[in-house]
Amino acid sequence: MTNIKKAKMVIDKEFKIAEIDERIYGSFIEHLGRAVYGGIYEPGHPEADELGFREDVISLVRELQVPILRYPGGNMVSAYNWEDGVGPRKDRPRRLELAWRTIETNEIGTNEFMDWTKKVNAEVMMAVNLGTRGIEEARNFIEYCNHPSGTYWSDLRRSHGYEAPHKIKTWCLGNEMDGPWQIGQKTAEEYGRLAAETGKAMKQVDSSIELVACGSSGSGMPTFPQWEATTLEHTYDVADYISLHQYFGNRDNDSANFLANGMEMEQFIKTVISTCDFIKAKKRSKKTINLSFDEWNVWFHSNDADAKLEPWSIAPPQLEDNYNFEDALLVGSMLMTLLRNSDRVKIACMAQLVNVIAPIMTENGGKAWKQTIFYPYLHVSTYGRGVSLKPVVSSPAYDTKDFTDVPYLDTAIVFNEEKEELTIFALNRHLEEGLDVTIDVRSFEGYKIVEHLVLENDDLKAVNTIEVERVAPHNKGVSSLNNGQIEALLSKASWNVIRLAK
Repeated sequence: MTNIKKAKMVIDKEFKIAEIDERIYGSFIEHLGRAVYGGIYEPGHPEADELGFREDVISLVRELQVPILRYPGGNMVSAYNWEDGVGPRKDRPRRLELAWRTIETNEIGTNEFMDWTKKVNAEVMMAVNLGTRGIEEARNFIEYCNHPSGTYWSDLRRSHGYEAPHKIKTWCLGNEMDGPWQIGQKTAEEYGRLAAETGKAMKQVDSSIELVACGSSGSGMPTFPQWEATTLEHTYDVADYISLHQYFGNRDNDSANFLANGMEMEQFIKTVISTCDFIKAKKRSKKTINLSFDEWNVWFHSNDADAKLEPWSIAPPQLEDNYNFEDALLVGSMLMTLLRNSDRVKIACMAQLVNVIAPIMTENGGKAWKQTIFYPYLHVSTYGRGVSLKPVVSSPAYDTKDFTDVPYLDTAIVFNEEKEELTIFALNRHLEEGLDVTIDVRSFEGYKIVEHLVLENDDLKAVNTIEVERVAPHNKGVSSLNNGQIEALLSKASWNVIRLAK
């Protein structure tokens, strides 16, 4: 490496952003493509358990330690009848699923999904349909799920073989209701009124739940952020979170610009926070609305293939992005952005988990394997538990067509006091040169470097396949610690995890 740029940062255990809510490492399973059928569920597969769930997928999900899963959608929830997915399978209707133009068999529904989440040690974040339905159906649904017994809907659940209530704590009030692609699209006024009254009824059934109001379906929506302001005017008292959704793609094949998108995500978060706090001030409220970033990922590779799919098939290969190395770098950056904003972002869901824009892929009847984006997600979920610290960073920067002053060093710091561990997540965005980083860790006396994991590849477009894993981390990162100073060399375009322990 002839050219080495230099950066530095100071980390102090007193510079606390917040205790990280572990639900920031959540994910999402929608009845879409092969996420459910052929993904988590494939009876007859050599690794299927007694319920038809794939054990190979279960073990990969467990490896990621996913704490919460959003379900059953997504766009499909806006025309979904939850009653179709409960009771004897032979009586369940097949429906045209309008959001993704497939046939939904309803073989898997609420109870089966609850069974699966227990196997992967996750909670459920359940979405209700506020597209074609409303207060009545949501009230019945939460009674079915959460009420112990002695009423029509709770006893119906018990008759379906689920004696104990599911006790689902987190509920989404619809999905992307501002989107013209949504069945039952609403104006902010229409949605705000419906969400407020639905949430009120749901909390009367179970006062212990938390509710997520729909934010804009993306920061590029013409109504953003007025949508957030108007809906919160109505839902402020009943909602606990507002949702954010964001996807990125490198359509112009401009990698330097693509890797800067964490800045766009940061700006989106800051705008939503300020909108929430404006309504808080306007209402003279003591309550703070937090953020649920419940859809985020890279998504663009599969767009052309999806346009060619025949409609009305069952579990076709939809949204099956084959992720490359640079996608993994941006996913790392997006995860670090969530960590830096963990004072307000309390829930986040990588969309999605299996087969559909996912870190885990499966072959029907065959193997399950890890996409490139699996690794940053694994690292941050595994080592990102504790307190998020605010580093003081000085880094050289670059400009792109969409961004100015993009720091080559993108970073997030997590301190786990209980385990006496400090983790430095760091991305070098420079595509040609290494980055020499000096890190002041003097406030962590007696700590030593225990590992320096690196995800790197000379080919930004390298992908993993079922046969060959071209992108995988190694632990031969170059870093040393002397007199409270770490000297670390971050190779060009690399994701790094430097772990210290006492």
